[in-house]
Amino acid sequence: MAKSIDIIKKMMKSVILSVLAILLLACEGKKEVQLPKSNQSLVTTIGEHSPVYIFFALKGKDTIADLNRSNTISSTHWVFNIDKRLPLRLVMPQIVKMQTKKEKSMHKSETSENYFSYADSLHKNLAFVSFTNVAYKMEKPNTATLILFTPNNTVIVDAKEINKTALQDYLNQLPSNKTRMLYFGFAKESSFDTYLQHQIFIKGLQYNGFDANAPRQEFIF
Repeated sequence: MAKSIDIIKKMMKSVILSVLAILLLACEGKKEVQLPKSNQSLVTTIGEHSPVYIFFALKGKDTIADLNRSNTISSTHWVFNIDKRLPLRLVMPQIVKMQTKKEKSMHKSETSENYFSYADSLHKNLAFVSFTNVAYKMEKPNTATLILFTPNNTVIVDAKEINKTALQDYLNQLPSNKTRMLYFGFAKESSFDTYLQHQIFIKGLQYNGFDANAPRQEFIF
């Protein structure tokens, strides 16, 4: 009996996630957003929010990042639902445009945040990662303390290329009596799906003086 109840609960979670995805798509008519997936949830509950959609679209042979922001209210949290197939070179200009729009609004709440949405494939729910304090620059930085995420699941730091999973160990062996600002860079041709996985990874990093929720700059080039 208990096993049957567990099976039913798992089925209900799958149904809930499917319904949420359908609702996400239905509100935009025939357009759809293929959300990134992860096996962990950073944030599962947020307050009053407005949706922002960036769709994957084709115009001839060109890929287009189709922005829909018709229902945004500046005093609420903004949830960015972005198609995972889009490259960062197309996504980031749209994100920066929306960040600027919100910052300039006279109705903006100081407590409102910006989130990326994704699907938690393990727990079968929608999840969110905040990027409220991230400032994006579409250029190569002039800084020596850049952690560059490559398309090969490696990172380049201090002119050394290492596996991404070894980055925490690398940070651990740096002198603890010196605090360095960490800047992150990403390849502009990387997909938004890959970028979101990196964001979740960055949230788990620990380093002297580093706070993943504090204001920081990220470079796309």
